[in-house]
Amino acid sequence: MYPADLRYDREHEWVRLDGDVATIGITDYAQDQLGEVVYVDLPSVGDEVVAGDSFGEIESVKSVSELFSPVSGEIVEVNDALADAPELVNSSPYEDGWMIKVRVADPAIALDGLMTADEYESFIAEEA
Repeated sequence: MYPADLRYDREHEWVRLDGDVATIGITDYAQDQLGEVVYVDLPSVGDEVVAGDSFGEIESVKSVSELFSPVSGEIVEVNDALADAPELVNSSPYEDGWMIKVRVADPAIALDGLMTADEYESFIAEEA
């Protein structure tokens, strides 16, 4: 159900690591729990993020939630398409609905402590 090539955190963000750049978004489970996404507040290119710290907010018809970075590093790209089409988070959470790209200092350890798809699915089952 969850893409096997990604890693996941307990705040329901996913990470796809390509070289030293980590693409980050929220999981299908998270977007489903939020409902219709109406606004996404993202940081700027050049900002630094720290693993476990908030990097923005996501607003749905149900609530406003903080977004937490699963990795540390410098933001090298922001998904500007979400400003005009925040619903991409609902329709394509793993592709078009990505949020930020972060250049990590050490790719070898960037994903340490994050869950595999199977572990995340078990985590969701325990939360339900």
